[in-house]
Amino acid sequence: MTLHGKRVLVTGGAGFIGSHLVRRLLAEGAKVSVQVKYNSVIDNVRLASIWRDIEVIEADLRNPDSLKQVQELAPEIVYHLAAYNHVGDSFLHITEAVDSNEKGSVNLLEAYEGYDRFVYVSTSEVYGFQTEVPFQEGSMPAPLSPYAIGKYGGELYARLKWRSFGRPVVIIRPFNAYGPYQSARAVIAETIITCLQQREVITTSATQTRDFNFVENLVDAFLLAGTASGVEGETLNVGSGEEISILDLVHKIRDLSGSDSSVRVGGLADRDGEIMRMCADNAHVRDMLGWTPAVDLDTGLRQTIDWYREYLALFESPESPLWRLAVDTATQ
Repeated sequence: MTLHGKRVLVTGGAGFIGSHLVRRLLAEGAKVSVQVKYNSVIDNVRLASIWRDIEVIEADLRNPDSLKQVQELAPEIVYHLAAYNHVGDSFLHITEAVDSNEKGSVNLLEAYEGYDRFVYVSTSEVYGFQTEVPFQEGSMPAPLSPYAIGKYGGELYARLKWRSFGRPVVIIRPFNAYGPYQSARAVIAETIITCLQQREVITTSATQTRDFNFVENLVDAFLLAGTASGVEGETLNVGSGEEISILDLVHKIRDLSGSDSSVRVGGLADRDGEIMRMCADNAHVRDMLGWTPAVDLDTGLRQTIDWYREYLALFESPESPLWRLAVDTATQ
């Protein structure tokens, strides 16, 4: 299956990963529609430069009525990324996390079934507590957060559509993504900004390990999952297969950014129920999609650091157009 000329819907397309996917889909010649909660280029700055190249639909997945628009779009490929996506904060916003991630996914899957491929973007967080690392797709999930429980519920419903009705669904479990445009609340983005600002980096015990994957590596896998034959019904880990501790990651970012920031380990408490080791067994996705991560961690971090250096120059400098625009608007 080729993407050229295909009608593609990306839910959550204004998000960090979604915006990278949308740009790549346009480059492949797809006709892209993006679901957002609010049709506002100000809120969706990640897509500002391509806002006129996409069709934007305003819909809240928790509201089935607003999803009637999807039937009118009649997408041939659906990438479902929209979600409440902060693991820690999901303990404060349990209802929203579960409603958005589980009920929202059910509503979307029920609203429209005319697709040739539905790619459900789950999360590595569904694995939760595991005694064996790296994680394999056949392991029994044991999610440890409302966020992960909601994502797993949506995953189960997507799998139901495949098993009971033969719908062409593929489930992706991405491991920790990083790259340009990521929220500053994510560990890599937060650490990069802190180091570039020469501030002290404060960590938890930092013994946790994660499998980090540059965002364009993930998008490579997403494109393949939407077009490859013979992958319907599959669940695929998309991770680098390499494990690094948070402490080693922090020191790596500090070195690559040329920062003099000090590092205070243990200044923050570990999150209750946190997954202490996380790493992907990616053999299955390699076999099914022929996918391998093209960008390694050091290369991806350098690119990301360079992007955030430019971001801070625009965001913090009184000489930048962004700063002047904000000041001019405030004085009118």
